Amino acid sequence: MSPTPSLVPPEPITVDPPQAIARPLLTQSWLDVTFLHWAVDPADVAPLLPPGTVPDTLDGVTYVGLVAFRMHRVGWLRLPGIPYLGSFPETNVRLYSVDEHGRRGVVFLSLDASRLLPVTVARIGFRMPYLWSRMAVRRRGDTVTYTSSRRWPGPRGAHSRVTVRVGERIGEPTGLEHFLTARWGLHGAFFGRSMYLPNTHPRWSLHRAEVVACEEDLVTAAGLPKPAGGPVSVLYSPGVPARFGRPARPGGIRTP
Repeated sequence: MSPTPSLVPPEPITVDPPQAIARPLLTQSWLDVTFLHWAVDPADVAPLLPPGTVPDTLDGVTYVGLVAFRMHRVGWLRLPGIPYLGSFPETNVRLYSVDEHGRRGVVFLSLDASRLLPVTVARIGFRMPYLWSRMAVRRRGDTVTYTSSRRWPGPRGAHSRVTVRVGERIGEPTGLEHFLTARWGLHGAFFGRSMYLPNTHPRWSLHRAEVVACEEDLVTAAGLPKPAGGPVSVLYSPGVPARFGRPARPGGIRTP
């Protein structure tokens, strides 16, 4: 049974990162990002979260996100990003979490990516749920299409095909839109121990978006009920450069 987090109030939702990361562990850019979100019952989400975390909620509701984008030039420490192996399409299924220290974050249930070597390194070295998939991102005018078909390890054939039409830029995002996108850390488990990995990036430039087509079974493949109806939130961003810092110790103190 997962430990119950203490009653430390969740940290406030801020549109800018709460702190800088001077010495990044990992750098990358997320480009042509589309966020699809469905409301889900926190009781369905809780068993899928790492120990020491609970579903993060807004007005009693939590969300599952299907986030598709182009990963661009992943790099280690302060080294330049890798142009080929570090650039690839990715689609992830994510949940929203808060831990006993009040830190809000995301939890990845699956991360489909098209490069086998980064997938293998992430699975073996970091125990991240990366999966090797056949993928593409294509843009034509104001529409963007993301396709994914899983190869390994499975379930083989789990897929998504999402097309969105990008609309006007959002001047002032809503509270829900901030809740879903302004996330400054990752909760996970590393060799059986809870882990929190902080990240920073510039403020999102968000656009309204309309779903033209959405066929997917990645959410159910990740262990959640099939979403009922269309997504309650659809957003697009041209992207941001991002930095990940060193993992926090179990006590919540970041490593030097």
